[in-house]
Amino acid sequence: MHAEEIIRSIEAEHFKEKLPTIYVGDTVRVGVQIREGNKERTQPYEGTVIAKRHGGINETITVRRIFQGVGVERVFLIHSPRITNIKVVRRGKVRRAKLYYLRDRVGKATRVKQRFDREL
Repeated sequence: MHAEEIIRSIEAEHFKEKLPTIYVGDTVRVGVQIREGNKERTQPYEGTVIAKRHGGINETITVRRIFQGVGVERVFLIHSPRITNIKVVRRGKVRRAKLYYLRDRVGKATRVKQRFDREL
């Protein structure tokens, strides 16, 4: 067995099958498992996907939201066991692959148009 085959077999164990198709510009709600002491709970993190990177097991999405007037960005490894679920709240209509320009915008200027042709 080659090293690549071993790596693929290990990756296949952690690969999540039931994931929605996520596009840049979508508003998503990511369920993150948080551990506080000996208790665990799922905390939702809702925001706009401004970037997608890599592919396969290493695929990540960068989600941006405004919290108390401050922009907060978080990078999520999609196939991580810490991510319990991902739900697409609304589809966004954008014309570029990375939405880093939203970092410079404030208030209503950060809104992304809604796309209706793809189902949720």
